Amino acid sequence: MNDKIRRSWWPEAAALAGFAALTLALVNGHLLALDERIAEWSLTHQPAPVYWTARVFNYLGQGGQVLMPVTLILTGLLFWRTRSVRALLPFVVTFALTYCTIGPMKVFFDRAAPRFPLENRAVMFNPDASGKLAMSYPSGHVANALVWFAVIGLLLAMLLRRDLSRREWLLLRVAPVVIVFVTTVYTGFHWLTDSIAGLFLGLVLVRLLGRIPWGLRSDPGARPHHPIQRQVGGEDHQVGA
Repeated sequence: MNDKIRRSWWPEAAALAGFAALTLALVNGHLLALDERIAEWSLTHQPAPVYWTARVFNYLGQGGQVLMPVTLILTGLLFWRTRSVRALLPFVVTFALTYCTIGPMKVFFDRAAPRFPLENRAVMFNPDASGKLAMSYPSGHVANALVWFAVIGLLLAMLLRRDLSRREWLLLRVAPVVIVFVTTVYTGFHWLTDSIAGLFLGLVLVRLLGRIPWGLRSDPGARPHHPIQRQVGGEDHQVGA
């Protein structure tokens, strides 16, 4: 467990409160005009080179096509090196956690995306939208970028047998989230408030993952105390570190 995360539940509580307050405001019709103004500007200022550049970079938040395959490759490398089933746990737990939270919320809130052709497109529980047309809130791209890049950082630290440097941490944990947030709004895939909600939700999930004692260790010279309790090495690394 990450000691920095263990000391307080306030960040999770604040993020949940922010998510709840934002959701309640949207359900009651607030902030919809702001969302529509930003979406209208974005959709009318999309020269082809800028739009397609943004769309390519937006794949940094694509869970099924990009982030999960990359995480699976790193998981396979770590498992091959350690021969420990513990190496599989970050991927399995993260997949289960995101699958049971992000997807059901998108279905429940039933909000259409900015490109939805009918009126009242920004409202929550949209009666005119259904299926894939009504899965905008919260933004899965933003939440995925927060959560899966945190797990990728953990696996890379294990494979490199050291902590990530500050520059590496910024490039891996901060830059993708900022890029996905901006491009998701600019391309019209999500409303601004969808992406903010994705930030709140992703922060909660990352903090929860950071509280799990994975038993993954980075010192290759360390040996397990028991043949069944095989470890990866010496210094513990955590998702939220």
